[in-house]
Order: sequence, then structure tokens, then C-alpha cells
Amino acid sequence: MKNHKVFKMPFASVYPHYIAKAEKKGRSRQEVDTIIFWLTGYNEQNLQHILENQTDFETFFAQAPQINPNVSKITGVICGYRVEEIEDKLMQQIRYLDKLIDELAKGKTMEKILRS
Repeated sequence: MKNHKVFKMPFASVYPHYIAKAEKKGRSRQEVDTIIFWLTGYNEQNLQHILENQTDFETFFAQAPQINPNVSKITGVICGYRVEEIEDKLMQQIRYLDKLIDELAKGKTMEKILRS
């Protein structure tokens, strides 16, 4: 599971898809950003820098200020895999983000998405 193409894919190439998925279901870019900030510890300035510099997923997660300590509360299936059982740490972090965006699009409250 080491050489997935997604690891070297620029975060900026996927970010618009996260926003589109959320907006199609009546949610907002701000909610997507809130999820990203909660998961990674990045802020608005950091995110803008990541997008402008075409930072890849591997670097995006490796340089995250702080992965939220509550990520272990993110459970369930995304893309056919149980997120809590994914062995590759980077792939698991990517799938955590996918799962949270999916929950947003499915209408869950931000409180539940952010495991508050």
C-alpha cells in the first residue's frame, strides 16, 4: 500500500471536489474548511499556502500541525474499507478526511462530524 498515486496527488486537485460534494448537498466551503482545520490543525492561511503551492497529500499530512487526537472516534466504511482498520497511516488519514466530508454531504451536524 506504499506507492498509491493519491499520496503524490496535489491536495489542491481534490479540494474542489470536497467543496462541490458538500455544496451539492447544501453545505458550505466554510464547513469543509472547518473539517480540514479540525482534522489537521491547519488554519486558513496554511490552507491557502497548501493550495497555492500544489502540496501533495503526503506532505499535507506529514506537515499537519496536529492531527486531532479524536481521530480514533472516526469509524465506518469509506470506499469499501473500514477506516479504523486501514493499516497504512497516510492512507488512513486520507480516508478519515474522505469520511468526514462524506458525513457532511450526508447531512450530519458539525457537532457530530467533529466528534464533539
